[in-house]
Amino acid sequence: MKRIGIISDTHSHWDPKYVQYFESCDEIWHAGDICSVELAERLGEIRPLRAVCGNCDGGELRRMFPEVLRWKCEDVDVLMKHIGGYPGRYDPSIRAQIFARPPQLFISGHSHILKVKYDKALNLLHINPGAAGLQGWQKERTIVRLTIEGNKFTDCEVITLGNRNNVIP
Repeated sequence: MKRIGIISDTHSHWDPKYVQYFESCDEIWHAGDICSVELAERLGEIRPLRAVCGNCDGGELRRMFPEVLRWKCEDVDVLMKHIGGYPGRYDPSIRAQIFARPPQLFISGHSHILKVKYDKALNLLHINPGAAGLQGWQKERTIVRLTIEGNKFTDCEVITLGNRNNVIP
């Protein structure tokens, strides 16, 4: 059994709540637009970090993290890409890979739109944790926690970190 913390679009913003919500997790998965090596390192100090680079991530982060990441967590095939779209509207950059060999869990970021949606046609769960940073148009900053046991997903939680405009540094 693994407890996973899923985050995206931090855009260099550190929030002490990351520690509060992720210290009970086994791993943290970041779906891109980290924008700061220091932030990636701080997240990795909480728990082991898996991440993909996003369109706003610079050279050093692109050397640290791939654009697409695929791995097994427990018995679940996981695919993560920053710009991925969502069920019914997958991004052309990943669509062929998803359709050729659908993962059981697809994680993306980029849109800043929180979405947890099951794709019945491909039999996969899609998660976009929304945006945890201050950049963008989202009103609320969000992350997701999820438990994976064998090939089952349980305890999926959407966590609101607060309003994007009312953050205490």
